[in-house]
Amino acid sequence: MDRRFKDAAYRIMRPERGNAKMRKSLKSFAGASVIGAVAAFIAGTVSAETLKYVTFKPKAANDAQSISMQWFADEFEKRTGGKHKIEIFWGGSVAKIREVPDALETGVGDIGDVVAPYFQDQFLLNNIVTFHSPQPRNEIELGQKLMQWYEDYPQFDAEMAKYNMRIIGWRPLEDYGLICTKPIATAEDLKGLRVRTYGKALPTLFKALGATPVSMATPEAYEGLERGVIDCSPTGVTLARGWRFEEVAKYYIKFPLGANWGHFVTMNRKTYDRLDAQTRAILEGLGHEYLVQYVNTLYRLTDEILEQWKTTGVKVLPFPADVVAKATQSDGVQSVRKQYVERATAAGIPAAEMVKFFDFK
Repeated sequence: MDRRFKDAAYRIMRPERGNAKMRKSLKSFAGASVIGAVAAFIAGTVSAETLKYVTFKPKAANDAQSISMQWFADEFEKRTGGKHKIEIFWGGSVAKIREVPDALETGVGDIGDVVAPYFQDQFLLNNIVTFHSPQPRNEIELGQKLMQWYEDYPQFDAEMAKYNMRIIGWRPLEDYGLICTKPIATAEDLKGLRVRTYGKALPTLFKALGATPVSMATPEAYEGLERGVIDCSPTGVTLARGWRFEEVAKYYIKFPLGANWGHFVTMNRKTYDRLDAQTRAILEGLGHEYLVQYVNTLYRLTDEILEQWKTTGVKVLPFPADVVAKATQSDGVQSVRKQYVERATAAGIPAAEMVKFFDFK
C-alpha cells in the first residue's frame, strides 16, 4: 500500500474529530481499494482515453474540493501509466451547478460533481442525509456509512442507473455552521432573519426557529449576502473561504448542522461500462480513497483559515446545540423525515432502521 496514503489515513482522524475504531476501519477500506486498483492495472493493457470532468467549482477556489479533484485527475493518469487522463472543465464552463446531472446523463461529461440536495426528488434514496439535516455525524462517519449502504442495498445504484449514472466517489461536505452579516448567539437572534436554504429539511428547521428560509443556490449566496437579500447562509469554514463569503459576512456561527451531504463524484454509466475492468477498478479505488484525501485536505485548510480569521476580522461565535436538537423534533422537521422513510421503504430499503444513524443522542 502507498505509504503516503497510509499516512493520510492515520492523520485524517485527529482525537477531537474521531476515534481509534474509525481510524482502523478507514485504514482497512483505504488499503483494500488501493491494492485492488493496483492489481487490476497490472493485469492488462488498455486503449488511451481522456475523460471529461465537468464541475461548477472554480479552480481558483483552492479549497478542499478543487484541490482533491485535481489530485483525483493526477492520480488517475499516474495509476494508468499515462494511458488515460482526466481533463477538468472548471467553473461551470460546460455545466453549471444544476446542469451537471443532465450533462452526465446525456454524455456531455464523463465525470462530474452532482450536488445531491438540489435533486431530492430525482435522487430520493441517495439524499438520505439531506432529508435528515441537521444531524450529529462528522464527514468520515457519513462517507463510510454512505459507501456501506451503497454496497448493501442495490436500490441506491439502481436509482442512479435510471439516469445513466453511477456513483464512484463520495464527498461529504464539512461540518456546517452559518455565516452571517450580523452576530447570532441565541434562538431569539434568529427570529425574522432571512436564511439561505435548499431542499426540504433546512427550510422547516429554520421556520421552527423563527427565521425566514430563502431558497438559493450556493453560487448566488455571495451576492445575496452582499445585497442584504439574505442575512445568513449555511456553509463550512473552507467553503466560506472558497466562495469568498468571508468578504461580505463577518460572523461565522457554530450552528451545529453537522457534516452536510453533499456531493457525489458521478460517472456517465455508458462511459463507465465501456472502460476495461482494470480501468474501472482504478476509478473505484480512487473513489474510495477520495474520501480520505478530501477530508484530510479539509481539516488542514479549516485549521489554517480559523487561525487567519483571528486577524482578518471574522468572528467565530458559539450557538447552543440543544436549541437545534430541540428544533429537529418540531412537526415540520419530523414530517420531512417521515416522508423520506415512507418513500424509501416503498423502494425496498429498511429506512426506519437506517435513519436512526442520524439521531441526536
